[in-house]
Amino acid sequence: MPLIGKIVKTVIDLSSSLSKQEDALKAQENVLKMLLQKAEQTEFGRHYNFSRILEAEDRKKAFAESVPLHDYSKMYEDWWKEQLKDKEDVTWPGKTLYYALSAGTTGKSSKKIPVTDDMIQAIRDTGMKQALVLSEFDLPDEFFQSNVLMLGSSTQLKERNEHYEGEISGISASNVPFWFRGFYKPEEEVTSIDEWDERVREIAKRAPEWNIGALSGIPSWIELMLKEVVSYNGLKNIHEIWPNLSVYTTGGTAFGPYRKSMEKLFERPLIYLDTYLASEGFLAYQQRPNEEMAMTLSYDTGIYFEFIPFEEEYFDEAGSPLPDAPVVPLAGVKEGKEYAIIISTVAGAWRYSIGDTVKITDKERSEIIITGRTKHFMNVVGSKLSVNIMNEAVKELEEQFKISIPEFTMAAVQLNGEYYHKWYLGVEEEGAVQAEEITESLDEILKKSNKSYRGARTKALKGIMAEIVPKELFYDWSEEEKKKGGQVKTPRMMKDEQFERWEAFVKKRLSS
Repeated sequence: MPLIGKIVKTVIDLSSSLSKQEDALKAQENVLKMLLQKAEQTEFGRHYNFSRILEAEDRKKAFAESVPLHDYSKMYEDWWKEQLKDKEDVTWPGKTLYYALSAGTTGKSSKKIPVTDDMIQAIRDTGMKQALVLSEFDLPDEFFQSNVLMLGSSTQLKERNEHYEGEISGISASNVPFWFRGFYKPEEEVTSIDEWDERVREIAKRAPEWNIGALSGIPSWIELMLKEVVSYNGLKNIHEIWPNLSVYTTGGTAFGPYRKSMEKLFERPLIYLDTYLASEGFLAYQQRPNEEMAMTLSYDTGIYFEFIPFEEEYFDEAGSPLPDAPVVPLAGVKEGKEYAIIISTVAGAWRYSIGDTVKITDKERSEIIITGRTKHFMNVVGSKLSVNIMNEAVKELEEQFKISIPEFTMAAVQLNGEYYHKWYLGVEEEGAVQAEEITESLDEILKKSNKSYRGARTKALKGIMAEIVPKELFYDWSEEEKKKGGQVKTPRMMKDEQFERWEAFVKKRLSS
């Protein structure tokens, strides 16, 4: 019996049994109080009179009434622009050493989001809670003696004046605690390789030396990495080289579309756990096994949550909340309802719209699933398509045609004065289905599942046009946009200019 594995498993089991679930609503009150107290003497805290908010009988209400909603543009222009000059005590005490670069899925310019020491610690704390979940599964002792392979962005951060910039996964990896480095792969000389393809090739070379039990990373890039390891080492599946591989911690995008194609690389299915690690913080983690892969909000590690009902009238065309949009704290949410998520954090983000939408699946457990983006809401001629609806439709297509569609994108287009939804579907199995039959089925699925879409199809929405393309085109497109690897996700919906670039790229690749 592997002694070290037995010891690690015993420690995790003991820690999990000692860890008691704190009441989420009480914890959120404490987090808000802590945030206000710590930032009371910052420029932001003095401007919005945090001292007065702290004295209020209803602190949550006073906070919501005193501090306006912010999106990135407002937070940057009003506060972070000055903070990026390495100025101290702007939105959080002290000087910020790291900034997370996040271009998201909608634009080419990078956002620069503060990552404070307190936020790094909060990410570690939530990561530890995720690790403790493993006690819920019947994993062998050998697993607890294996390594975790974390595939993120390069840890080679860019130095700017007195701070460093990089993607959040690279910042997190460069701050891994010393005691965890023995369990973590790849080594620093690999994670610091900036060019993604070169880094993956090095991982493939070193793979036989490692005993990997768990994977962590965005599905599309994890799959490409696994394919490279399998190909480079002449394997039938990844378990030939990593027999203890049992857990995959996913995140960043819905895992469902990738599952079928990824499982072709396994000898057996893994345990799948979802996470919600954004540039702004580690917002949620999967605390228990469940079919929805619903995640528990990280309500006691430095993030205060508020929610805006995800209704069209509360957001502008860019997906930012309107100033008078109704906001509710965690206590006011309703199960089954979709919300845009608003956060205030130990990184100095205040009533900040992160741009994501979530559905409350279990209020008592504070569990959510990510449903999409506020910017990714297609309402041309009243169709009201969200990313969640699109994911479900694609899942139904996969089941109907016995195929896997890990990548897709779409946009509204106008031809001869008529509106269409144009889709590009990255199908794993080449030649398995024709564009005409999948177009008809997709149209029918959306009519059946979404009454707004069904209504639009009887009026101004002429129909759907779908093209089937190799899924690799989506990864090549990311490289073309200089956004390959790391935290990069395929945009499920594109605006006019981006879609024009995408179509020109596809046409050029398919004709060459």
